[in-house]
Amino acid sequence: MFGFSKSTMISPADALPGRDRPVLTPGTTFHDILGTRIDAVPEGAEVAYFALGCFWGAEKLFWQLPGVITTAVGYTGGYTPNPTYEEVCTGRTGHTETVMVVFDPTQITYAQLLATFWENHDPTQGMRQGNDHGTQYRSAIFVTSPAQHRVAEASKLDFAERLQGAGYGDITTEIEPAGTFFAAERYHQQYLDKNPNGYCPIHATGVKCG
Repeated sequence: MFGFSKSTMISPADALPGRDRPVLTPGTTFHDILGTRIDAVPEGAEVAYFALGCFWGAEKLFWQLPGVITTAVGYTGGYTPNPTYEEVCTGRTGHTETVMVVFDPTQITYAQLLATFWENHDPTQGMRQGNDHGTQYRSAIFVTSPAQHRVAEASKLDFAERLQGAGYGDITTEIEPAGTFFAAERYHQQYLDKNPNGYCPIHATGVKCG
């Protein structure tokens, strides 16, 4: 596409066509650390979706939290069905790198997950995190219920005040209803467990939630 920028959101008409089959077959993959199936949601559990830059490091943040049942990395927020990593990297799918978190709300709250989200990236950078540029690195919260939406919006307002007090600009984080989450290829799942020295910096601002 002439004049196309990876840091500009693609239109649905210009997005890549994708494919009918997922790149990771459902029901076949277990979490390398937690031992749970990455696409299973037990009764009573809830699901949250967070995009905060490179999904390798972001996933590790969440799988270490008490009360988290499983995590997976993938792509959401765009238009291309069942995209590959290479396609997402072109900027022509509209997806952002996302972590799916399945959690037990009796052990960890959605607000606590949001604190991990806000405190471990810079939500003011728009279509990038640090040196990682493009729509796939934009900050986003994809909510699965009206209750999650209310809590997310309230936490955004609170954290915006804290960021501004520390000299940061406006938050660019999207808060949207969760669409389809397309699990990434197997080698991306729990990547930093397989590759402990893998590149995936966390661009935290140092600002803490209340």
